[in-house]
Amino acid sequence: MASPTGSDQVTASGAPRAGGAGRLANRAVSRIGFGAMQLERLKGDRTAAIALLRRCIDLGIDHIDTAQFYGHGFVNEMIREAVRPEDDVMVVSKVGAEPDSDGPLPLRLAQRPEQLRTAVEDNLATLKVEQIPLVNLRRTDTGPGLRAEGDQVVPLDDQLAVMTALRDEGKIGAIGLSGVSLDVLRSALPAGIACVQNAYSLLARDDEDMLRLCREEGIAWVPYFPLGSAFNGMPKVTDEPAVITAARELGTTPAQVGLAWLLHHAPNVLLIPGTADPEHLEANVRAGKVTLDPATLIALDTAPSRSGDIALN
Repeated sequence: MASPTGSDQVTASGAPRAGGAGRLANRAVSRIGFGAMQLERLKGDRTAAIALLRRCIDLGIDHIDTAQFYGHGFVNEMIREAVRPEDDVMVVSKVGAEPDSDGPLPLRLAQRPEQLRTAVEDNLATLKVEQIPLVNLRRTDTGPGLRAEGDQVVPLDDQLAVMTALRDEGKIGAIGLSGVSLDVLRSALPAGIACVQNAYSLLARDDEDMLRLCREEGIAWVPYFPLGSAFNGMPKVTDEPAVITAARELGTTPAQVGLAWLLHHAPNVLLIPGTADPEHLEANVRAGKVTLDPATLIALDTAPSRSGDIALN
């Protein structure tokens, strides 16, 4: 993965890139991006949703992560209205699921090749763009959440065939993977993978070998649940004693320490913390300025990884 240059340190608007500059699908982006899923909470206040996205850009964020299934297209609509071509923001989407308002969970899987193609077309239509720079294929090989059953059990090769076809057609610029195992990633490498999104945090480090492979292959590592989650008992980074101690000594918050640790841990890590609150957004961006000295890093690195105990739906 090529190292960012001095000219990469600012966005198109001239703002310093939040968290510094990283690389995603061969372009410079802010290492702290924005996960747009929680914008759905602002469905009753479109003005607030657009204002939050504009604040992202003001704060030096030029990497926004979305999906058509976030809010049945509402989130993509807000991105379409808020983000201007001159902002040069990299809007990344994902496919592999669709809304399920009447089900036990708000999502159901949509893994079949024709469903992946339809999802890309729906993203293009709602965002009103000719190409999505990167689309992540959300699989279910690992991590918390749904598991494929019945006709949703689809071979990786069949899925990559349609994703590469969409790339060849110019409808997507690059392919990413989400919820994948190390073996699946290795199998997918010949197709050209630009990004991996897996559940990963200071307390959930089972994928360390995969992170290392991504670094070697120039693949961006974009963890979801970067601070853990209440989801199925996933440990919360902000409750970890070493994190609390570091935050107290640094005069920052435990959440900022958890995010800063990820940025320090590997140069190919990009973050997409989400929020619907402007103050929380600004706090996440400030995590990019938190410096962890060697002693603090050692203390954090030795915190036990407990992700192997996570239950699955």
